[in-house]
Amino acid sequence: MSNTGFVNPESPLRGALYRDPAQPVGVRVEDLLARMTLEEKAGLLFQTILTMEPDGTLSEDPARTPAPTARHMVGDLHMTHFNLLGSGDARRIAEWHNRLQELAEQSRLGIPVTLSSDPRHSFTDNPGTAMLSGPFSQWPESLGLAAVADPELVRDYADTVRREYLSVGIRLALHPQIDLATEPRWSRINGTFGEDADLTSRLVAAYIEGLRGPGTDAALGHDSVSAMVKHFPGGGPQLDGEDPHFEYGREQVYPGGRFDYHLRPFRAAIAAGATQMMPYYGMPVGTPYEEVGFGFNKDIVTGLLREQLGFQGIVVTDWGLVSDGEAFGQLLPARAWGAEDLTPAQRARKILDAGTDQFGGEHIPGLIVELVRGGEVSEERVDVSARRLLTEKFRLGLFDERRYVDPDVAERTVGHADFRAAGHAAQQRAVTVLTDSGLLPLAGRPKLYLEGVDPGTAAAYGEVVADPADADLAVLRLGTPFEPRPGGFEAFFHAGRLDFEPERLKEILALLDALPTVVAIHLERPAVIPEIAERAGALVAVYGTSDRALLDVLFGRARAEGRLPFQLPRSMEEVRLGRPDVPQESTYPVFPFGHGLTM
Repeated sequence: MSNTGFVNPESPLRGALYRDPAQPVGVRVEDLLARMTLEEKAGLLFQTILTMEPDGTLSEDPARTPAPTARHMVGDLHMTHFNLLGSGDARRIAEWHNRLQELAEQSRLGIPVTLSSDPRHSFTDNPGTAMLSGPFSQWPESLGLAAVADPELVRDYADTVRREYLSVGIRLALHPQIDLATEPRWSRINGTFGEDADLTSRLVAAYIEGLRGPGTDAALGHDSVSAMVKHFPGGGPQLDGEDPHFEYGREQVYPGGRFDYHLRPFRAAIAAGATQMMPYYGMPVGTPYEEVGFGFNKDIVTGLLREQLGFQGIVVTDWGLVSDGEAFGQLLPARAWGAEDLTPAQRARKILDAGTDQFGGEHIPGLIVELVRGGEVSEERVDVSARRLLTEKFRLGLFDERRYVDPDVAERTVGHADFRAAGHAAQQRAVTVLTDSGLLPLAGRPKLYLEGVDPGTAAAYGEVVADPADADLAVLRLGTPFEPRPGGFEAFFHAGRLDFEPERLKEILALLDALPTVVAIHLERPAVIPEIAERAGALVAVYGTSDRALLDVLFGRARAEGRLPFQLPRSMEEVRLGRPDVPQESTYPVFPFGHGLTM
């Protein structure tokens, strides 16, 4: 593999300025842009999902991928931005990435691929939002980082993500997610830093700095991973907590008048040097802005983000705004909220007119070519977005030494023992002790009755018994309640009620009354658990914590530092009466924002 980025050194492009690393980025961009056909420019404006074969090869079977093959998209559609779905070991990912770059190198101009990823360093396994860590080091979810509330920890986490991503060729993080968790029922809360704008603002700055890497002076460099901050202008205030991945969740509302409150973390992200932004699917209702999805919304993208806030970087739509798609056998209509009656071409034109640069989850660059050739969009407008996208490729070094990665380095880097140890320590720190009747820390080797805890792991801490009657105490791991939704893709989104069904609550309380019990509840949303809080021997919150990390804390081998990143409401009635855009609204929560006992 060459490091020049071009197959044929004898080609007429040999002396092209854009191939010369000594030239300023601006000169290289303009030289390359002038050489591009309209079709090649249009290809830049699309980013979609690619999967890899288990052996690290490119899939050539269209039936096995959610989009056409890489060969077709790179060679025929001129696309150079892709989102890796799924995982494999580090060597296989690195080899797959290099094969993709080799394919791009064979194109007329040899424009390299920018590979992106949703989060893949924690416990969530939802193909629409994040992937289980697999070979990568495993850390708490963003809520757990927020529970520790230490910008230095977030910077270290993001720096680890950077180094692991960089080793396998991932150069664009489709995160951080800095929406505010002001509507407790919303299914995307587990990816946020909680409900407080000031805390989120501090943490997002550290996150961007960590991904950018040391010595970059607030600008992307060859060792950086770019951050796509989402979801502008804040995706938390969803009507009834429903998510706009689905038509019934398309409305975003501000009955408390807190639109500007949700903007604060994005101001901090821009100040920290963010270069990419993703608007959410939702459409604002009852505001001065046009009632159309944010990716289509010129008032939001150009008027607010670019002109008022001064952001001049790349804006990418969330996935699937223009055309219908499919996931897990389920038809997913285009999330063209407020623009349902427009044709795909009209939607694409509206998105470009809004000031958006790239279409996420789509592979239809011919649509842009048709709009330009038909006189509905100017080629100069396409050039504006193409210029931004090319600039980032050059800044990341993709045209130079950073095009390819070394699979041996990837194998040594991803999941390195030091990274795993740091992730484990962060999991421990994030544990939040909500109540303790004197049960903690656990001592000796008690007889343990377990629910939701691996007996093999627990055997290192006590004697595991099968009957509560034989136990000294119980350790019960619970998840936040939710309403199961139908359909393959929709079922991944945990939304709706936050309290346990009566029969399940009865079972839990019976155990708590039978023997001293430590309840560890995974808070992916603010659970409604007043009865459990009252009757548990000890209640702790976790946000992505292994059994070993949890038991280390319970047995006093590690220190819990977590504080709640949101309130825990007292009842579902209180939740239903709340205003989706207002933080910390409960006047009598079970636990307030910031609550946590020190062990």
